[in-house]
Amino acid sequence: MTLLYLSLTLPFALSNVPRVKTKILLVGIDGLNLKTALDSGRAPVLALLRKNGYFSELTVDAPTYSGPGWSTLLTGSTHAQHNVTDNTFVGHALLHRPDLLSRAFYQDQSTKTFAAAGWLPIVDPMGLGPIIHERREQQLAYQHRVIVRDGDTYGYEKIDSIIAEASCYAMNDFGPDVSFVYFCDADEAAHVFSAVGVEYVNAIERVDRHLARLKSLIETRVKELGEKWLLVVTTDHGHIDEGGHGGDSPQEKASFVIAVGLGRENPHWAPSIAPEDLTPLLLAERA
Repeated sequence: MTLLYLSLTLPFALSNVPRVKTKILLVGIDGLNLKTALDSGRAPVLALLRKNGYFSELTVDAPTYSGPGWSTLLTGSTHAQHNVTDNTFVGHALLHRPDLLSRAFYQDQSTKTFAAAGWLPIVDPMGLGPIIHERREQQLAYQHRVIVRDGDTYGYEKIDSIIAEASCYAMNDFGPDVSFVYFCDADEAAHVFSAVGVEYVNAIERVDRHLARLKSLIETRVKELGEKWLLVVTTDHGHIDEGGHGGDSPQEKASFVIAVGLGRENPHWAPSIAPEDLTPLLLAERA
């Protein structure tokens, strides 16, 4: 009788065990020429992720500015849909094109989200945009946390370090389910010094060290807490050799996505995807 009871109740009990959902960290590295980074030998973490993870080249639409690029990647919308045509954000439709973090919360309202960036239009509600919705109600309920620093004023080498430090603390303390962390040191170096000089490679190395810290934190959480993570890296545009972007040359339109499963397998996405596919694919990993 006892065995019969167990055989009848065990499947029901197992069905009530909560599924461990994948946590997602999307790292945005502004203005990164991936080939330069990999060929330099100064980005070992990025190279390891490229070797071991899912990889697809992306081709972003012109104009190849950060405003349109990040709007497409973070909302899963085309330029025509979000109507961000440059970095002024004049006439944008972002209110009607919710971002990855917002959509993850709407998909499952137990989701905790986190964003950190030194370029204000991505996260600062007081300025242009922002691309990532403020969601003040969720911030007050401790379900959404935002770190904002001003890289244009204080320089991205300094601000990226602060963003990395704050992100590691917040991700460990807050335990977000879906996060976006943004670095702009490499893009700034390309604009100031060119995209072929030692300054650009030095900046790439600094960003790679920030990436190493985030990866190490995730690996610790996987080991100690049994979590499942998807670490994803992308960029909004490339640079011409002289430093600069906005046009429609292959270098400026070159982007990529790398996605590595930690505590889980790599995603099984199509070999080639479009920039506007990234957000829907990430949301599907959480479904």
